[in-house]
Amino acid sequence: MSTPTELKFSKSHEWVKEEGDVMVIGLTDFAQSELGDLVFVNLPEEGDEVEAGEAFGDVESVKAVSDVFSPVSGEVCEINEDLLDNPAAINEDAYGAWLIKVKNVTDTEELMDAAEYDKFCESEK
Repeated sequence: MSTPTELKFSKSHEWVKEEGDVMVIGLTDFAQSELGDLVFVNLPEEGDEVEAGEAFGDVESVKAVSDVFSPVSGEVCEINEDLLDNPAAINEDAYGAWLIKVKNVTDTEELMDAAEYDKFCESEK
């Protein structure tokens, strides 16, 4: 899968899409392929604060439970409730299955563009 150039990425393998003053956050295709089949997703509540570099939830695969780290700081304004019933949607379409939306966003300095992220993933292999 090619890396979408309109997105930004974190070193912990989350993607960020800017929609006005809200940031949409999900797991990258690289992350879901490393994790394997996802069977459970644990997300924060709307109104919770997230901090860049800190875990805001976790995903469980047939292999392990892995924390999901926030690539930005801000306030959760929406969660993708569909994933609670169908976590495999992340495996099916990593860039379509978002996890949370965050408003009042700060701490975006560490985000990489698609080319930087692709290089980073190559170094992870």
